[in-house]
Formats: sequence, C-alpha cells, structure tokens
Amino acid sequence: MKTVTMGNETLTLDSPQLGRLRDANGLLGDRAGLHERLAEDGYLLIRGLHDPARVRAARDVVIRYLDGKGQLDRSRPLDEAWAHPAVKGGGLLSRVPEVAGSDEVLSVLEGERVMSFFADLLGGEVFTFPYKWLRAVPPGSNTGAHYDVVYMGRGTLELFTCWTPFCDVGIDRGPLAVLVGSHRFAGLRDTYGRSDVDRDKSDGWYSRDPLDVVAKWGGQWQTAEFAMGDAMVFGMFTMHGSLNNAGGQYRLSCDTRYQLANQPVDERWVGAVPRGHDGESRTPKGRA
Repeated sequence: MKTVTMGNETLTLDSPQLGRLRDANGLLGDRAGLHERLAEDGYLLIRGLHDPARVRAARDVVIRYLDGKGQLDRSRPLDEAWAHPAVKGGGLLSRVPEVAGSDEVLSVLEGERVMSFFADLLGGEVFTFPYKWLRAVPPGSNTGAHYDVVYMGRGTLELFTCWTPFCDVGIDRGPLAVLVGSHRFAGLRDTYGRSDVDRDKSDGWYSRDPLDVVAKWGGQWQTAEFAMGDAMVFGMFTMHGSLNNAGGQYRLSCDTRYQLANQPVDERWVGAVPRGHDGESRTPKGRA
C-alpha cells in the first residue's frame, strides 16, 4: 500500500485515513444533482473542466517566469518544472502581473468554460475576484488544514473556490486533499469558521496536523491525481490542504473565487490593484 506525507504525518492511501476523491462529471448539466453532491461531499471534482491546451499555454507562461528567475533545473525538460537543486524559490505569484494577469492565465481562469459552469451552478451572472492565487509550490512544501472563509469571509458566504492545476499533479507532487464532510461540522463552523486572519492576526490554518482535525471532528481525508484541465470546486467551509510535494518538481496551480455578481464582495480582493491581506505576509501560507 502506498504511503504519503501530509505535514508531519504519514498516511496510507486507500485507507480509512486517506481515500480517493470521486468525480462529478456524470452530474454535469444537472444543477440540482451538483448541489446535492456539494451538500453530501463538500466538493465537486470536474475532470476536463478547462481546455487542456489553454492550461498548457498558461503553464508555459509560469515556467518561463520561473526559468527567468533561475529556479528551474535546465538539465531536465523545462516543461516538467523541475526545481533547481540550489534554489529555494517559488511560492505565490499573484503579485506578478505578467504571469497572474497574462492573457494565457486569464483565458483559463476567466474563460468561457469555467464562467459558464459557475453561471449554471449558481443560477445567474457570475463574478470572479480579480486577485488570483497563482502558485509554484516547491518541493518539500504543503498547505495545512484550513477553511477558505477565514481569508475571504467579508462578502457573501456563497463564494466558491476553484482549484486548477496548471500541470499534471500525481500523488507525490502535493495534490489538493479535502476533509470530506467537514462543511457539516457545526461546532467547527461556529468557532474556527468565524475567525478572520486580518482581524485575528493569524495565519489562518486550523492545524498543521491533518489527523488532529479528524480526531476532533471526524471525516476522512481524500485526494486524487489530477491532469491539466481538471478542477476542484468547493465552498468556504470545506476543510482542505495538500499532501507534501515529495518530488523534485514544482506544483503549479491556482485558486480562483467565483460568486453571483449581485452578492456582496469581500473588498480586499477587488479593484484594479486588490489590497489583499494586511501586509500580505501571511497570504502564501493560507491556500492550498
């Protein structure tokens, strides 16, 4: 049986500790069915939501930027994004406009496929935050367990995250992991789920130990292998994080937020130059 790491814990895949995500492609076109699945699992895994060719073009923009910064191992194929062994770099690229704001990246994150999907899911005109949480996650990194609401809870709570891999992400490359059922943990929602990283001066993670969350609240962690074009959709109260990036390649991915256009918006993430978190020193830590 395969073992993986998440934070400091070693988990066994296909066990009660760590299962596999199920896709929702069979429900596409069935709005009620998608909402029932969201209510049951707390997430939707959509294979091929994005055009893989557009994702590949966006990936190439990120890779050219990393290569220009000397962060890639040029002895390996550049399109595989192997990290240079002497460089510890990467992280959040949201404030790099030539990357996060490039036509190639926005054609994926604001393209017809994803905008139509959310319009159908939410039943109206959709707005997406101008701020995009684009990341090159280096080897050895992972994201701790958290709710997204603690980072962007000042607008509507009917806000959805779409996690988009910009490369193929196998189990050893630090894929997203979701604590299935966590959106129904009323005690957790009413305590940790009411926090705000800027007001409370915290990094936002509930825990760096995934099993600590399970011991207190229950649920099962689930993950999957992802291909370019796939996407994960979930709400503000779905606990998630990532497995450790245990290989030598960067994991390239982006978190994007979508909501109905007529609903209140968290002011930190809109405008020509979104202000983000206070000081933004905590921002790279808080997203998967």
